[in-house]
Amino acid sequence: MDWIESWNQAVQYIEEHLTEEIDYREAAHICCCSVYHFQRMFAYMAGISLSEYIRRRKMSLAAIDLQDKSTKIIDVAFKYGYSSPTAFNRAFQSVHSIAPSAMRKEGVSIRFYSPITFKITIKGVEEMNYRMEKKEAFCITGVVKPLRRKLEENMKIVPQMWDSVVKDGTIAKLCSNMEPEKKGILGVSICNDQEEWRYMIAIAGEKTLSGMEAYEVPAHTWAVFTGKGVCPQAIQELEKQIYTEWLPSSGYEYDFGPDVEWYLNPDPKKAEFEVWVPVKKK
Repeated sequence: MDWIESWNQAVQYIEEHLTEEIDYREAAHICCCSVYHFQRMFAYMAGISLSEYIRRRKMSLAAIDLQDKSTKIIDVAFKYGYSSPTAFNRAFQSVHSIAPSAMRKEGVSIRFYSPITFKITIKGVEEMNYRMEKKEAFCITGVVKPLRRKLEENMKIVPQMWDSVVKDGTIAKLCSNMEPEKKGILGVSICNDQEEWRYMIAIAGEKTLSGMEAYEVPAHTWAVFTGKGVCPQAIQELEKQIYTEWLPSSGYEYDFGPDVEWYLNPDPKKAEFEVWVPVKKK
């Protein structure tokens, strides 16, 4: 299936299930990727998180339903998956800036968000430096924190984790135990669909460090992209380019595996880094 076609089919699946519980796994399966990467790529391409997009679509349709004055607000709330009027009222106001009851008034302005459609656009003005590297499994050691199943919640967890490990001396401990040929601090997202999601801040190597956990990064073919700048903005911009420009036209597709950010210079004000993306030939 064509890359763009698969994404539009995933959106169609979401549209058909707006009054039901939307299974992120099914949507991700249509696009041949994990739930984590489906959410990540959706946010990069659409400019909005998947959960917020779904909320906007539900509340757009709910506003239309509420224009029928014979319809009960509680029935509309249940129709779109809200078990309490309070939760529905909060979601509705977050989109329309008015309470559901206000929709009964004449002349009320309604915000409507149409279904999104993905199309091919011409990009690629900025160069991207990368190399392909086939690598056997390798070990890393570091600290681990559980992640949530909704990507936007992790956008708070991960930066807080980095701030914590800098302050408590963990980064200094990791740096002092680096192997000479494997220098760099790694940020690893282990987010497959078979186990709990987690994030590691680690170093590569066989050394076991007290109070830290070990993990074996599976063997993969990696597309390794290089970048530098002020983080996290610089690395987020690079990752957006990878998933919206390089991957669709590269002849490769995402292979199920962890995402690796390799910080050669972890100073966020002048970071030098690599983004390792597990891929396979289409």
